[in-house]
Amino acid sequence: MKEIITLHCFVSGKVQGVWFRASTKQVAEELGLTGYAKNLADGRVEVMVSGEREQIEKLYVWLQSGPKLAQVSEVLRKELPAQAFDGFNII
Repeated sequence: MKEIITLHCFVSGKVQGVWFRASTKQVAEELGLTGYAKNLADGRVEVMVSGEREQIEKLYVWLQSGPKLAQVSEVLRKELPAQAFDGFNII
């Protein structure tokens, strides 16, 4: 049986105004993941994602660079018990 987890990330750098959330949604949906991406007032993007560990790790690797215009400086991550989300949303 595949291991289902939830990953909570905070992405720092030039990550707002560069299609980061929309690109994260596209990649997450391609990987069959659910959750959300949200801009924070401090300039970071919060990403909460749930699904199979293997697919989440693929998204985590992608978050290290993000879309073409992004300049990611850091991705903080914390694993959480599996949570259910209805699709992947941009908040």
